Amino acid sequence: MMQTPQPSQSFAPGSVRFVGAGPGNPDLLTIAALRALQTAEVVLHDRLISPDILALAGPAARLIETGKTGFGPAMKQQEINALIVEHALSGARVVRLKSGDATVFGRLDEEIDACDAAHIDWSIVPGITAASAAVAAIGQSLTRRGRNSAVRLITGHDVEGYADHDWAVLARPGEVAAIYMGLRAARFLQGRLIMHGADRSTPVTLVANASRPDQQVLPTTLDRLTDDLAQAELSGPVLTLFGLAPRAAEAALAELTKERA
Repeated sequence: MMQTPQPSQSFAPGSVRFVGAGPGNPDLLTIAALRALQTAEVVLHDRLISPDILALAGPAARLIETGKTGFGPAMKQQEINALIVEHALSGARVVRLKSGDATVFGRLDEEIDACDAAHIDWSIVPGITAASAAVAAIGQSLTRRGRNSAVRLITGHDVEGYADHDWAVLARPGEVAAIYMGLRAARFLQGRLIMHGADRSTPVTLVANASRPDQQVLPTTLDRLTDDLAQAELSGPVLTLFGLAPRAAEAALAELTKERA
C-alpha cells in the first residue's frame, strides 16, 4: 500500500522506504533520503553504496549489505525480498538503500510486490541517477536541441537482453544512450552498433565512480572502445555514454575540423 513520499512525512514503524542514494557523493543525497537514513532502524543497502553515505545512517541503525554487484557473488533477489519483509514485519523502520535512483534498473518492482504481498506500507524516495552524474562530469547534457530529443537508458548487465534492443535506431547519427553496468558488455555493444552501420568515429565516454573523489573519465570512440578499455584501469561502477564526448574534447575536435576545412 503506497504512501506518497514527502520529506516531512513521518516514517512509521513497520514500513519500508525505497531510497535512491544517488551516484555516491553524499552531497548529492536528497533531503528526504537523508532524513530516511537518519530515522531508519534497518538499512538494507547495495554493495556499491559509498561508506560516506552509510555513515549518515542513525547510530542505532543496523546496516545489512545485500551483496548484489555486477557479475560477481550476489544475494538472490528472493533473499533480499525476504529480508525486507522480515524486518518490516518485526516493526522496524526499514530503508532499502539503492545506488542512484531506485526506479532505474534497481529491481524495485519485485521488492514492492513482496511488500504488497505482506501488506507492508512502503514509499519511494527518488535519487540522482548515475546517468545524470556522469553527463555532468563531462560538462554535457543528455539531450540537446538539434542533436537528440530523446535518450536511451540501457542496462548492459544482461547480455542476452542486450540483443533485444533496436540497434539500428541507436546506430543512427546523433543518437545518445546511457549504458549502465555495460563494462563487460563493451565488445558486444561495439560489434552490434558497427554491424548496424554506426559511424566508427562516434564518441563514447566512460565515467567510473561518477561524482566521487576517485572519479575517472575515459573519452574514446566506438572504433577504439575495446582497445582503450583494455589499457585503462577503470574500477568501481562505470557508466558508458554513447554519442557524447567531454565538452572540452568536443570543442577541440570542432576547432580542428574547422582548421582543416
